[in-house]
Amino acid sequence: MKKEIITENAPKAIGPYSIGIVFDKFVFTSGQIGIDPKNGELVSGGVISETRQALLNLQTILECGNSSLENVLKTTVFLRDINDFKLMNEIYSEFFHDIPPARSAVQVAALPKGAAVEIEAIAFKKMN
Repeated sequence: MKKEIITENAPKAIGPYSIGIVFDKFVFTSGQIGIDPKNGELVSGGVISETRQALLNLQTILECGNSSLENVLKTTVFLRDINDFKLMNEIYSEFFHDIPPARSAVQVAALPKGAAVEIEAIAFKKMN
């Protein structure tokens, strides 16, 4: 049975979707952009700040789903400009250390709210 992740500590969905779903032993997150959950606005500072905030948002959602960044198996990174790959990667590497997840990174025509980066994840739940 699937369960929706709901938290006040992550940005609310911008449309008709869940920010995260728990199913069996897995947690699936929706793509996160660099929205500050306190004010609902995109953080300033471009791809560096947005990547950091998107990953913090993912971390919050995963923790609410009884998982963590350490349990992430796969991420997909969407970049408005593939030339930002190196800058995104520098911040991304601060969050994923020992065994980083599998990852795809692609350039897209546009992202919600004019964001520079969006990141989604699939993780496994912590064993209780």
